[in-house]
Amino acid sequence: MNAVVIHRFGGPEVLEIVELDIPAPGPGQVRVQVDAAAVNPVDIATRAGLLAEHGLMSANAQIGIGWDLAGAIDAVGPGVDQFEIGQRVIGMRNLLSASVGAQAEYLVLDTGAIAPAPRWVSAVEASTVPLNGLTAAQALDLLSLRDGQRLLVTGAAGALGGFALQLAALRGLRTIAVAGPADEPLVRGLGADEFVARSEDLGAAARRIVPGGVDGALDAALIGMPALDAVRDGGAFVAVSAGAAPVPLRGTRVENVWIRTDPAQLAELSALVDADRLTPRVACVQPLGSVAAAHERVAAGGLRGRIVLQPAR
Repeated sequence: MNAVVIHRFGGPEVLEIVELDIPAPGPGQVRVQVDAAAVNPVDIATRAGLLAEHGLMSANAQIGIGWDLAGAIDAVGPGVDQFEIGQRVIGMRNLLSASVGAQAEYLVLDTGAIAPAPRWVSAVEASTVPLNGLTAAQALDLLSLRDGQRLLVTGAAGALGGFALQLAALRGLRTIAVAGPADEPLVRGLGADEFVARSEDLGAAARRIVPGGVDGALDAALIGMPALDAVRDGGAFVAVSAGAAPVPLRGTRVENVWIRTDPAQLAELSALVDADRLTPRVACVQPLGSVAAAHERVAAGGLRGRIVLQPAR
C-alpha cells in the first residue's frame, strides 16, 4: 500500500509516498480502506518539526502523516463485534509518532477511534469531521458555558471555528465570530450572532457588544492575548495549540484542549452532519500523490474548508 510519511523534519520536500505492507488488525482493531483523508494544519506542524520542538512527539525513524479519514472497514480483529466488513466509518489517528497516518491507502485503528460515517454526505466531506469536530466539541466542554452565555470564536471562518459556531449554537450559546471582513456572511450563516473583523482591536470591539466582556473565548486562530482581552474577569479561555495559551490574567481560567478519540462523541457529530446541523466544508480534492502541494496551500492560509486527499484506486 502507499502511505505519506516523513523520515526527517523540514519543508514539503521531506514528504514521501512509500510502499508498505498492508497491516493486519489486532484484537479490538479494524482495518479501514481509506477513501479520503483531510489535510490539517497539524500535519504541517508535524512535518516541520514544530510539535517535536514542543515535546509533543519523538523523532521516530518514520512518522506517518494525517489524522482524519473516511473509508470502509475491510478487516476486523479478534473480539470486534460492533463493526463489520464493508461498513463505512469515519475515524481519527492521534498518535503523533506512529509510523503510518491517515494519509494512506489502509490504516488500522482501535474501535474506540472510529464511528459510523454520515450517510448523506460523501466520504470526502465526511473525512473533514473527526479532528476539527472533536476539537470544537471538546473545547466547548472545557469552557463549560451555560445556555445564553456569550462566546467569542476566533478563526471563525476556518474548519475548526465553523464547527465551533454551529456546535455552540446547538448548546444555546450566543456567539461573536472573529474573521476577515469578507467572511461575515459565511460565519453568520454558520450561526454567529455578532461579528468582529480580525483587524479591529478585539478586546474593545467585543466589549462594545458585551459590556464587561464575554464569558468565554475559543481561540481557533491562535491570537492569544488580544482574544483574552475580550473575556470578562473570571471567564474562560481555551487555546487549541501548544504554546498558544496566554497568561491567565484577571482570574481567567485558561486551558489547552488536548484532542482525544471519543467514539460516542464522534458518532454524535456524524449524526449532526446527517441532520444538516453540522456542515463539512471542502476546499478541494487532490490525489494522495499531491500531498506536498496540499501542504504548501494549507500553509499559505485563507482556505475556507479542508483540502482532502484521495488514494488511487
